[in-house]
Amino acid sequence: MKMEFDYKELGLKVGLEIHRQLATKKLFSPVPSELHEDVSFTFERRLRPTMSELGEIDQAALEEFKKGRVFVYEGNYKYSDLVYMDEEPPHLPDEDALKVAIQITYLLNAIPVDEVHFMRKIVIDGSNVSGFQRTAIVGMNGRIDTPWGSVGIPTICLEEDACRIIEQGDKRAVYRLDRLGIPLIEIATTPDIHHPEQAKVVAKFIGDALRATRKVKRGLGTIRQDLNVSIKGGARIEIKGVQELDMIPIIIEREVQRQINLLKIRDELQKRGANKEEIKEEFYDVSDVFKNTGSKIIAKALKKGGKVIAVKLPKFRGLIGFEVQPGRRLGTEMADRAKKYVKGIFHIDELPNYGISQEEVNKIIETLGLEEQDAFVLVAAKEEAAKKALKEVLKRAREAIIGVPEETRRALPDGNTQYMRPLPGKARMYPETDIPPIFIGEEIKREILENLPEYPQAKVGRYVKEYGIDKSLAQTLVDDERDELFEELIGMGVKPSLAASTLVVVLKGLKKEVPIENISDKHIKDAFKLLLENKIAKEAFEEIFKELALHPEKTALQVAEEKGLTLLSEEEVEKIIEEIVKENLNVVKAKGMGAMGMLMGRAMAKLRGKADGKLVNQLVRKKIQEFSS
Repeated sequence: MKMEFDYKELGLKVGLEIHRQLATKKLFSPVPSELHEDVSFTFERRLRPTMSELGEIDQAALEEFKKGRVFVYEGNYKYSDLVYMDEEPPHLPDEDALKVAIQITYLLNAIPVDEVHFMRKIVIDGSNVSGFQRTAIVGMNGRIDTPWGSVGIPTICLEEDACRIIEQGDKRAVYRLDRLGIPLIEIATTPDIHHPEQAKVVAKFIGDALRATRKVKRGLGTIRQDLNVSIKGGARIEIKGVQELDMIPIIIEREVQRQINLLKIRDELQKRGANKEEIKEEFYDVSDVFKNTGSKIIAKALKKGGKVIAVKLPKFRGLIGFEVQPGRRLGTEMADRAKKYVKGIFHIDELPNYGISQEEVNKIIETLGLEEQDAFVLVAAKEEAAKKALKEVLKRAREAIIGVPEETRRALPDGNTQYMRPLPGKARMYPETDIPPIFIGEEIKREILENLPEYPQAKVGRYVKEYGIDKSLAQTLVDDERDELFEELIGMGVKPSLAASTLVVVLKGLKKEVPIENISDKHIKDAFKLLLENKIAKEAFEEIFKELALHPEKTALQVAEEKGLTLLSEEEVEKIIEEIVKENLNVVKAKGMGAMGMLMGRAMAKLRGKADGKLVNQLVRKKIQEFSS
């Protein structure tokens, strides 16, 4: 259900960060930027945070370090050399990647820098072997105009992508090196977006500009969109991993809803007189309460030598179960924090439940000495893990008294979000000493500026005007990045309307039946070549493409011959139509040309894909005239 908010009154501010892989070689080494499944070596690393040039430690990096994980890296020598094992200094940045970044800068009305200086950004979650990511500002001060107002683009950066996660565990994670080092363009906007739909418009414009270069990768995982969202009285929340354009407004609405509800919780806590000092690290062993419990989860934990540990949350009763997003409560946010140590938590607002009885709840209330408004949270696990988990719960409870904590969250498929880590700060940046500054001369800038690609919307308008195709067809061609193939087909002599309708209508119509991503541009061009050579009819396309999607190793000609879709001669077609007319002679004599529709249906049922529809129409008309006279 769509929510309605007065975003101006709420003071909504949204900023976008869009990351897109470039289709060049890797950024600091001349190896292919392709994913693979062949592993020829592995090695292990442990990572730790380092101080920034100001002598500070980033809190997000510190939290990752506390997990104490070991990282295993898988690689293949063809796709990952010593640079990406962190055993050799980086080479100079790929020239093509740098030029594409400058091209994107101009497309976003920004100004390219005169010198490119790379920095190191501390990342110790295992996604970078070295413990940092290299990034550099390439363009600044861009602008996008929208119906809601202008949105600034303060920075356009070129950086290296991270490793690909293969296996994630509490104490061990496995990463593949193939993605590490793929050039990544990062575009950040100012927080001048004040409506969820405006964010979608801005993301679409940036996406169009990136696609216009023809130098960005396509497919799942090649683009990542992050949102920074805040409202008046709330906090800046970074939301990672927004994949779909249409989900952007929904995710923003859900975050607004979350912050509004967290502020309601804060106000109620303050009204009750709650304060942070009352939330103490006092752990109560309540294992005896559950000696004969009906809770399978708790019984299993106790059998394995665990304990049931509880903490007291003064003034929190009824608020831990308060819904902050659809299906998610303050208790869910506490559980998200605890999950690095335990699988889940129990709290008073959801009990009795999960096999925990009212009698057991009453005993815990008595043991902890809870008053009417007080709450408890308990965990069943090994004592050390339980206490660590409950420390996270206590920390989240203290934050609830203040309001909305700044943090990084991940986007969930339904539009909700989930805690990932504290919001990273500036303490994670320090200079890159292995790469010298790269000078960008005026001659290079002028050459790029004079050869900028056509903006997608300009291309849509040109297709409508120049080729006479429907605007929606033209828009879909551009959005689906089929426009280049469309122009190639026209260059082969294909009619624009047929090329457009085949690429948009026919192929998209097969999406639910077969994996159309297996149909290559070459398959499509070869099928049209057969049409131009009068070897097949356009009606054969659907069946040919279906087979090619299932068996991409075949050619269009092979499929046409195997399926009997090659065109019959005009004489053969005429003979079949004459037989159909003779079979329905009574109707022809009675209705004359009125039998046209019925006869065309029967003729096409036999001849679809084997004869051109226009020829069938002409011959049916001719035979009706012959036999009805």
